[in-house]
Amino acid sequence: MTISSSDMKHSAVIILMLNTFSAFSESALYGQFLGHCQFSSNDGHDAVYLEQYYFNKMLLAQYNSTLGKMVGYTKKAMKVADTLNKNQEFVTHEKWKTRLCKENSQLLYKGLLNSVEPYVRLRSVKAASSTHPAMLICSVYNFYPKQIKVTWLRDGKEVTSDVTSTEELSNGNWLYQIHSHLEYTPRFGEKITCRVEHASLTKPKFYDWEPVPDPGTQKITIGIVGLLLGLVFLVAGLIYYKKKSAVRVMVPTTEL
Repeated sequence: MTISSSDMKHSAVIILMLNTFSAFSESALYGQFLGHCQFSSNDGHDAVYLEQYYFNKMLLAQYNSTLGKMVGYTKKAMKVADTLNKNQEFVTHEKWKTRLCKENSQLLYKGLLNSVEPYVRLRSVKAASSTHPAMLICSVYNFYPKQIKVTWLRDGKEVTSDVTSTEELSNGNWLYQIHSHLEYTPRFGEKITCRVEHASLTKPKFYDWEPVPDPGTQKITIGIVGLLLGLVFLVAGLIYYKKKSAVRVMVPTTEL
């Protein structure tokens, strides 16, 4: 790694600055320098570069690219900041680091969030004020980029009626979510599927709805199965009894 003369001079300015700060208090034992590149957009237009100087966990001075200057928070730090702001080489160097922050934020954004595969959840709710008694919701979470396609299939055929969907909703962390609703009347043996198409997927993914049996229906089913098992054992017992009766041998008796 090659260190330019301007970097060396700038480092010297910072060292001088820290030495000046250390002289402010005889009890200063811990110095800290932090550099931040903060951004929330994918094009870097809102990127902000910050430099912060601490001693004993106290913020003494800060460079903020939004202000374009160093700001001191103690009387002596203010004097040092004023000196740095008048140093053209220092100002030029800070502007260069700000430009790097903006340019690299775009690369970092694209590199870290090239694409993120969504997590999908299917659930059923009762449809309110509808001609259909039920509603399925296909919720797609935490995907990137924003563009996505969610469709419904009934027995393999795409459904367009009784379907509503939200817009792609931002999670606030560059990831998105969307919720698609299908109002429907259940039909026995029918297969309902939520299809998701997204840049993170090499091919569309299909999520089949598997209804959870009603507890009352489960009890009836268990009762019917128990009854059928009882009949099976009863019939088996009768067959066994008849077979034993057919092979029984009658022993004749003789009068004396």
